[in-house]
Amino acid sequence: MAARQNAPPPPAPRAPPLVSRPLALVFAATFAGMVSFYLLLSVVPQYAAVSGAGGVGAGLATGALFLATTLTELATPRLVARWGYRPAFAAGLLLLGAPALALGASGAMPAVAAVCVLRGVGLAIVVVAGSALAGVLPDAGRRAEALGLYGVVAGVPAVLALPLGLWLAGHAGYGATFAAAAVAALAGLAVLPGEPAGGEVAPGAGVAAALREPALRLPSLAFLTTALAAGALVTFVPLAVPAGAAGTAALGLLLFGAASTVSRWWAGRHAGRHPARDLLRPGVAVTALGVACLALIDRRAALLAGTALVGAGFGVAQNASLALMFEAAPRAQFDAVSAIWNLAYDAGLGAGGAGFGLLAAGTGYPAGFAVTAALIFAALAAMWRSRRLVPAAAPLSRRDPAVAGERE
Repeated sequence: MAARQNAPPPPAPRAPPLVSRPLALVFAATFAGMVSFYLLLSVVPQYAAVSGAGGVGAGLATGALFLATTLTELATPRLVARWGYRPAFAAGLLLLGAPALALGASGAMPAVAAVCVLRGVGLAIVVVAGSALAGVLPDAGRRAEALGLYGVVAGVPAVLALPLGLWLAGHAGYGATFAAAAVAALAGLAVLPGEPAGGEVAPGAGVAAALREPALRLPSLAFLTTALAAGALVTFVPLAVPAGAAGTAALGLLLFGAASTVSRWWAGRHAGRHPARDLLRPGVAVTALGVACLALIDRRAALLAGTALVGAGFGVAQNASLALMFEAAPRAQFDAVSAIWNLAYDAGLGAGGAGFGLLAAGTGYPAGFAVTAALIFAALAAMWRSRRLVPAAAPLSRRDPAVAGERE
């Protein structure tokens, strides 16, 4: 009896790893697709501008990319439910990569816009499927942390490939840059055999029904304001800097990508001490402050500070809004949550690029950034007066007994 009393307690069950093999493969495929995306994000608008379309054409290239992305994101949850994740990811990577090879054939605006539309469709499928799996594959208690890592995977390409694309275009030519983007996306096909085939997320009520829920709509609208700023920044900073300051523009884009990635990881890593609800509005505030700095874009210090601040606010808002929406939704709606969040992301980037192009055509770049900052501050004031970004009502799963058991 004494021996039994003195026996050591059984070892505690080992916690499941944060990143399982299926999630690691999702990360790898996402990384490949995002490298392709970011390599050309600032290069294609520049290519359109120097090919004769000017600043308005540069904005329209970004707008065409993200218009196609946002429209496709509305349908992607149903496509995933029908095809499964593996075929959907394959189609997304192919559409991101193969059309890039056609850009070198013509710099005419219709041809550039057509390629942007195809790549936008591919981007939508990759990001919706990827972020849905990043929400459903980890344990619920570590979801915010896993989403932070997913943000790093999706954000590191912004740090490296966004400035690298401009460097490659300047030193190796546009054709080599387009080829590199194609190879990056197509390389992601190598990991697809190990990805989940589908069925991990049951088809939910769809995007339209989910958008009627304030618990999903309001955080996505708050995040949308930061995406507008990011779209204006990545499209027009290379064009707005003074002549001879291309190196400063590339450094600014590097700071934007680095700050976005680090702050998104930080928001996920510290989710316990800094709940998503408490981080979203400060993220919007920092973004607005960064855009205000860009009103002095002809000053190097202001440009670098502005790009870093916009990146930091954008990264915090990314993690906080997505984590908040996953917390409010049943598991069956995770594809719809991912689609809504990516819709806000890409609609904001596209509208920020196209809208800022039209605005700056009449006001100039510094005044355009000042007006954009004022609009974001106005939106922030409305958020603060509302006191809550999410209504006090119970989470969606508690209001729907049929799916309450699906919550993790």
